[in-house]
Amino acid sequence: MEVVKCSRCGAFYSNTGYVCPKCTDKDNFEFSTFKSYIEENRADIPSLNQISIYTGITEKNLNRFLNYDGLGEYKKLFK
Repeated sequence: MEVVKCSRCGAFYSNTGYVCPKCTDKDNFEFSTFKSYIEENRADIPSLNQISIYTGITEKNLNRFLNYDGLGEYKKLFK
């Protein structure tokens, strides 16, 4: 069993996944909000800073979401 540090709150946990169980619901909500925003605004994607302002999601978390499996196409939008 591997012990990892939660990328949201810094707590250590033994689990698979991107964040600890305590942060999972908020992370899923913000991730869903981010994906929805990208899909709805694909033709006019602003910077991560602007998305952060529009959605209320920190730039740190937006950058972290871009490293999630399966989001390579989104990552290309910000290079």
